[in-house]
Amino acid sequence: MSEVADHGRLMDDVYRYQRLFYDITRKYYLLGRDHMIANMQVHPGDRVLEVACGTGRNLAAIRKRHPRALLFGLDISDQMLISARRKLDGAARLAQADACSFDPEALFGEAEFDHIVFSYSLSMIPDWQAALDEAMRHLAPGGTLHVVDFGDQGRLPGWFKTGLRAWLARFHVAPRDTLGAAMQDMAAGAGTLTGHSLYRGYAIYGCLTR
Repeated sequence: MSEVADHGRLMDDVYRYQRLFYDITRKYYLLGRDHMIANMQVHPGDRVLEVACGTGRNLAAIRKRHPRALLFGLDISDQMLISARRKLDGAARLAQADACSFDPEALFGEAEFDHIVFSYSLSMIPDWQAALDEAMRHLAPGGTLHVVDFGDQGRLPGWFKTGLRAWLARFHVAPRDTLGAAMQDMAAGAGTLTGHSLYRGYAIYGCLTR
């Protein structure tokens, strides 16, 4: 079995039952998601893709703020997509795919997107740099890449950081301490970057406009 299939099966195993109470529990520690959504400048007709869309929670929130946007979501976990389809009820086009290698035209009939979103997903994607590179390949000129994820917790007590990361590891989550630097490198050759840490480094938010 390929590494992609292995990871998809792992995510299905992790979320087979967790998806049933995922949104209720994650609101307490996936901080900054609504901050990211509130800062998205989405116009009517804009195509918005969330990579690793999970239960569809973010796409539902984007739809509420921008009802005339065209919404798309992909996830490697079929189990998560069950929840997303129920939540979105046809309001977004959803597909099972690997974040590091996907064909949006085959999946959605779209070659590129005006907004691509990563929300607490890069910390769960083994080759997260490849996922960012793949997203940039499908970002339209003038489009924006939006990212929120765990930060380095640099301004929080050491015991908190140690405990948080040990707990996250139980769910196959690993904060990417070089995420900010990686986005700066991408912006150097592809556009402009705005962003900052949130909650004393608990999370990091970035917005890269091509």
